[in-house]
Amino acid sequence: MTLTREDAGELTRDARRPSGAPAAGAQASPAAEPARLARWTEDAADVLRTVGGHVARVAAIVRPLGWIALGLGAVLWFAALRYGWMEALIAAAVVTAVLVLSIPFLFGRTSYEIDLDLTRTRVVVGERAVGALTLRNATGRALLPSEVVLPVGAGRGVFDVPRLVAGSAHEELFAIPTSRRGVLAVGPVSVLRGDPLGLFERTQDRRNAVDLFVHPRTTSLDGLSLGQLRDLEGLPVQQLERDDVSFHALREYQPGDDLRHVHWKSTARTGDVMVRQYEQTRRSHFVVGLSTHPDEYRDPEEFELAISVAGSVGLRALRDSRRLDARVPGRALRADSGRRFMDALAGLEPSRPREGGTVQLAGALATGVPEAAIAVLVTGSGVDASDLRLACSRLPYGVRVLAVVADLRIESPTLRRVGDADVVALGALDQLPRAVRKVLS
Repeated sequence: MTLTREDAGELTRDARRPSGAPAAGAQASPAAEPARLARWTEDAADVLRTVGGHVARVAAIVRPLGWIALGLGAVLWFAALRYGWMEALIAAAVVTAVLVLSIPFLFGRTSYEIDLDLTRTRVVVGERAVGALTLRNATGRALLPSEVVLPVGAGRGVFDVPRLVAGSAHEELFAIPTSRRGVLAVGPVSVLRGDPLGLFERTQDRRNAVDLFVHPRTTSLDGLSLGQLRDLEGLPVQQLERDDVSFHALREYQPGDDLRHVHWKSTARTGDVMVRQYEQTRRSHFVVGLSTHPDEYRDPEEFELAISVAGSVGLRALRDSRRLDARVPGRALRADSGRRFMDALAGLEPSRPREGGTVQLAGALATGVPEAAIAVLVTGSGVDASDLRLACSRLPYGVRVLAVVADLRIESPTLRRVGDADVVALGALDQLPRAVRKVLS
């Protein structure tokens, strides 16, 4: 077979084409178009995220006065170039010069060794958290005066640091007032660099933030001896019983004693009928359910009262060596110690309505902790009486139920029965001990 010159040229072009590449003039596979479009969209999104991050960092440098100056400069330049106003041109040049001269103040680094020390990282609402901020010049040269920023929650404190020679240190003492419960991030400590006019500002984070837990207020309770159920894991109390599982002593037989508890060896030795006497034991499993549904509270202060009630009851149970389970709609709270329990309450926020309120919480308690001896439900005055009755009825039979309703309109605590449960309504935290005594009486 003889090849012409045109056939040889075509063969050469085919040999040079990469393997799998479509021939000249051939159309790309339609199935490859969606994949290529997806890759292009992904790359474009990455570029936009990168650019957006840089723009956000640059925008964070500009202070409110700087934005005003930038806007004023843009308006003046527009007026000068559009209408030829000489006064606007001069003013625009002055504003631009001020902005340009302010930028060099942002450059440079200040090398401090920073030590942030909070004497207490856990305080109660109303107490002050005291701390110290120490800045040390560990370099071999003197450091010029500067400002240090200490963020505290949504606010911040600014401290003036004087000129520090090599090896010297400067200490600032501060106090953080706490008016509301919450978890505040103290820090990170930042060295502030900016221009004298306050147009631009740049901070250099030098230390991670420290969490400050502001615990809710609590009150002391005499005791929560509500459980009357006995079991092998019960805790002995001072009350003596004729029949239980915690042996106490021997005593003489009295009419009505069960003959099964007669101690025959002691009876034969003394000549008198002796029976065993026991200490009464109570189950140690304690459950606190706190509703965080926003519709069940009339205002935020009522919600804070409910949290304080739950904290007071839980702490009393832990002091009595009870096993404590604490739950809110949708999740359980850490309650293996008093500190962790109060930390969990400090960061508690109203839940989403779809997570349910007191009725759903009672159902979760019945399912999650069916072996509980005592269950305390804490809710607000916005809960319906029918819902409260239904919630109490959902708890397992044999569990002692106490429902506490936080209602700021009440001047003195009230007690009523709803089915087999005791329902207490109170309007202030200091009314809780009196309300508990009413239940125990």
